[in-house]
Amino acid sequence: MTLTREDPALARPVEDESQLIEFFRSGEKPPEKWRIGTEHEKVGLYQDTLQTIPYEGERGIRALLAELEREHGFSPLLDAGRLVGLERDGTSITLEPGGQLELSGAPLATLHETCREFHDHLALMKHCSEHFGMVWLGLGIHPLASVNELPRMPRERYTIMREYLDKRGSHALEMMHGTGSVQVNLDYGSEADLARKLRVALAASPVVTALYANSSISRGKPNGMISRRAWVWRHTDPQRTGLLPFVFDERWDEDHAYSGYLEWALDVPMLFILREDRHLPMQGRSFRDYLAHGHERYRATLADWNLHLTTLFPEVRLKQVVEMRSADAVPPGLVCALPAFWTGLLYDEDALAAAWARLRPWRFEDVDRLQGEVARAGLDAQTPDGPMHVLAKELVDLAARGLQSLARRNRAGEDERLFLDPLYEILDRGTSPGRYLLECWEGAWDRRTDLLVEYSKY
Repeated sequence: MTLTREDPALARPVEDESQLIEFFRSGEKPPEKWRIGTEHEKVGLYQDTLQTIPYEGERGIRALLAELEREHGFSPLLDAGRLVGLERDGTSITLEPGGQLELSGAPLATLHETCREFHDHLALMKHCSEHFGMVWLGLGIHPLASVNELPRMPRERYTIMREYLDKRGSHALEMMHGTGSVQVNLDYGSEADLARKLRVALAASPVVTALYANSSISRGKPNGMISRRAWVWRHTDPQRTGLLPFVFDERWDEDHAYSGYLEWALDVPMLFILREDRHLPMQGRSFRDYLAHGHERYRATLADWNLHLTTLFPEVRLKQVVEMRSADAVPPGLVCALPAFWTGLLYDEDALAAAWARLRPWRFEDVDRLQGEVARAGLDAQTPDGPMHVLAKELVDLAARGLQSLARRNRAGEDERLFLDPLYEILDRGTSPGRYLLECWEGAWDRRTDLLVEYSKY
């Protein structure tokens, strides 16, 4: 099995843009079939030496993946014959450019299932990693190594991305090799439903960045940010990252959500296409040009479109789900709180309507400025109409009301609001996780890196 095997249904050539619109439309689901998916990245190092983990070697990442495959029933995912990931029961563990590992969870019906899946994954990773002396950290950026000290993983797509993105943004390589995040995938029921979710999620993205800002220490010292990961992303590639200005345009309406995203995505330069399990660089050609003229002997397919969409990195991304991407990697309780926040806010009609009414006045310029400010200040930032921590409390309360209305209970009779408790703890404290890290670093930890690692490890 390979990471690159194409779905036969996606292999047919694309004749016109209507097929690309239909690709989005085919993701629509009725509310009873809406699911929750969580993706979680973590940065690693050796606990004894605090050094980064290479791909090769007896204690390398390849050896860890091979043991998981051999001992725990995973199927291998290969890239040009190299083991770069695993899959089992609808989940996958994949290798990021700098040796970060990402869990891509299965689409599950409740947050109870999602959180159970995540904790089972952490227990397995801890059990297997101890044998190799590895620890994995809940931080948004590698706390010790510089970009040049971080390893390079042997995946074809990353080689192409490195060459291209390094010319596009001053911190693109730091993004690829040093950062870790948590993402949430949710469904949509119609084009109008997607439009509301996109607009609310984009406007709320700085709030999530502030609540999850957790990358204030890098290269063994404070870096001047509360979320350096968020700041790095703003200096990666302006054509494929950040917000989506067209969503904030007053002329953009609920009947043109698919075409709006389509028009933007068509003009973003492509990174590669996939043929016969090999990644072929596209030299920055737009998908629009590729669709019109082909590339060498190849014509555009839906598989190419699907792959292209995965190389676009806005704060909220559309594939056949809506993916929210604004959170740093964090401790376990906060990981489970993220899908709880987005599920409560976007899956309950009343909560979604209330969030839309609260955030609708904000313009693109307001949200873009705020996204930059929360990278520096976290919950201490000022929104266009008041303190960030006040707005964050409003939105978490809306999410709680949404989860109460959804009323999905565990065996103890508790609904999913329990997963929001870590966010209320942050709000009660009044500081982002990254601010707390700095307080500990300058105080109780006395700037000791071993205590930072001990605090951050899973």
